[in-house]
Amino acid sequence: MRAVLVTEFGGTPALAGVEDPAPAPHGVVVAVEATGVCRSDWHAWQGHDDDVTLPHVPGHELAGTVAAVGADVRGWRVGDRVTTPFVTACGTCPECAAGAQQVCRAQTQPGFTGWGSFAELVALDHADVNLVALPDGFPAATAAALGCRVATAFRAVTDVAAVRPGEFVAVHGAGGVGLSAVAVAAAAGARVVAVDPSAAARDLARRFGAEHTVADCPVEAVRELTGGGAHVSIDAVGLPVTCENSVRSLRRRGRHVQVGLLPAAAGKPSVPMDLVIAGELQVLGSHGMAAHDYPRLLSLVTSGRFPLADLVTRELPLEAGPRALAEVGAATTAGITVLRP
Repeated sequence: MRAVLVTEFGGTPALAGVEDPAPAPHGVVVAVEATGVCRSDWHAWQGHDDDVTLPHVPGHELAGTVAAVGADVRGWRVGDRVTTPFVTACGTCPECAAGAQQVCRAQTQPGFTGWGSFAELVALDHADVNLVALPDGFPAATAAALGCRVATAFRAVTDVAAVRPGEFVAVHGAGGVGLSAVAVAAAAGARVVAVDPSAAARDLARRFGAEHTVADCPVEAVRELTGGGAHVSIDAVGLPVTCENSVRSLRRRGRHVQVGLLPAAAGKPSVPMDLVIAGELQVLGSHGMAAHDYPRLLSLVTSGRFPLADLVTRELPLEAGPRALAEVGAATTAGITVLRP
């Protein structure tokens, strides 16, 4: 098969011919119809994730058709159109038994612990636990966005932050996950302030329901626009400065949700714990979403209240993967870029 192959961390990946994957007894192989280009893929390419070994194929947001099925799989057949969370859970550990597959202690992740979906084929583990059937006619390019950024934002807003109508929600970063958080929060009836230095990203945030957008001085601006601070503030970037700004943007008893990764290479965030204590702030983490929760997200999308298709701003051929990785790391594009093998 053709795949985008990384042979040196930070080096230029290349389109290469590699061996086709085979399904594990509990897994499947999916023929990739579309795969998103995420900042997490950039972190894997740069060597920021200890799970990644070389040579490596990135990619963890995908949609496609089941091409091969392991002997122990019961719920899926060749030809089924599917997507999957970026966490492929084991289904048997205590966290999985409690329904929290997104923090499975024995999880694997395509594009991190194994080769991913910047390829024509990708192997996925524990298919009966992790695959999600796509509704008839659901476009592959928009379905590919569900696996990481959209699903992560959906659970972060609806379940972890438990956003309520009328609350002020500040979203720091209007990339794929940030725009998704803006849209989900707006659909929940929140008043959203989106923070991003990019004019194009701020324009998209307004299209997705942001009441206000901010380019500079985010803490002061958010506190002024919300009359004393946001009820919920989400760091959708994952940098020390955005993490601290998010916490400082809260009103008393507000909830900070950390969604963006904070790789060690970027430095350690300085969380103002004095404010956390004095204001009884909550500091929360959110890590993806389990497959069994996808029907709620798909219902929101098919209802038309979340214009998911508008989030995909570019579709490129697989050979453009190396360039797209560099661009997402540099934040030079707005919205989600999708590769089509």
